[in-house]
Amino acid sequence: MLMNILSIGSQGGWTVAIVGYSIVFIALVLLVIVFINLPKLLQLNLRKKLAKAGKPSAETDDLDIEDGVNAAIAMALYLHSNQNHDEESNIITIKKVTKNYSPWSSKIYGVMNQPR
Repeated sequence: MLMNILSIGSQGGWTVAIVGYSIVFIALVLLVIVFINLPKLLQLNLRKKLAKAGKPSAETDDLDIEDGVNAAIAMALYLHSNQNHDEESNIITIKKVTKNYSPWSSKIYGVMNQPR
């Protein structure tokens, strides 16, 4: 009896595990395909815009930006975004707030202290 229950439960568990792993694996493969093809799509869009502007295709053959230029742009953006924040002191102050008495939070009217 116990072995029958365990075998039924484990078959359902294996099915759920296999389906779950399959969904995650397929999603990761799709993300890899999208990230590999995204630069190609962006270059195609840029080539179309340059063709509309009347620039010849000989000038648009090499649209890639060098790695050093990308790093410099990223560093400039990082420094610019961090420059906008003020320097803050790392001191935390806790102010005690006095509360007025409220019968809603009083423990004297608890369940065990009912009048008889």
